[in-house]
Amino acid sequence: MPLVETKIENFVGAICLDYFEKRNALCGTLVAEIIDALDGFIGRRVRAVVLRARPGVKIWSAGHDVDELPEGRRDPLGWYDPLRRLVRAIENHPAPVIAMIEGGVWGGGCEAALACDIIVAAPNATFALTPAKLGVPYNVSGMLTFLNAAPLRLIKEMAFTAKPISAERALSAGLINHMIPLEDLESFTYAIASDIVGNAPLSIAVMKEELRILAGAHPMSPQGWERVQGLRRVVYDSADYVEGVKAFKEKRRPVYRGE
Repeated sequence: MPLVETKIENFVGAICLDYFEKRNALCGTLVAEIIDALDGFIGRRVRAVVLRARPGVKIWSAGHDVDELPEGRRDPLGWYDPLRRLVRAIENHPAPVIAMIEGGVWGGGCEAALACDIIVAAPNATFALTPAKLGVPYNVSGMLTFLNAAPLRLIKEMAFTAKPISAERALSAGLINHMIPLEDLESFTYAIASDIVGNAPLSIAVMKEELRILAGAHPMSPQGWERVQGLRRVVYDSADYVEGVKAFKEKRRPVYRGE
């Protein structure tokens, strides 16, 4: 049974997450269906994309599917990980992708939302960076997604506490574009998509790619890159990483020992 529903109307493509059993966790199958939908939209000349969940959901996305994380001594967020492939697909898609959000957005789901070009959220939306709860070492490209979306101090607080922030605070920090009453969320989002459709698609595609390249133009020395990767290996080789994943699967609070 498909985990997403897609439709195209007036050059606007919609992708609706529909993996209710796992709160739209970004498993390999769900991600593959989203990427396939995005690829299909290119051939059908879609000019704007809306990424959404079913109306009334409490959780827009629970983030990375923890059941698919390796249990130790292997990078949990490598280049071919489903989340990494999804973020690249959103960022590289030629048409603007608009995230329409109600409910909670956790961990990797938060990164996927922030990878979108425009974010419209209902007042009940919350945003949380949760790797510290699982003992997962977030990777460099993911951290860059966060840093490009909000001030450093806010990202530090979200990453270190793993506590969600409200849509109101996300709006004031520039993390999202608009906070709209729930009853107007869909009409407002599609109005933005309609505005995009009315403009030159090639111009927009080129400007999106320019901005993607410029946003990623953060210089780093080879030594610095190796240092960062080495720091991550300390975490996913640790007993704490194994404990975090195990505790999540066993639905209990993890006991971290810093080793």
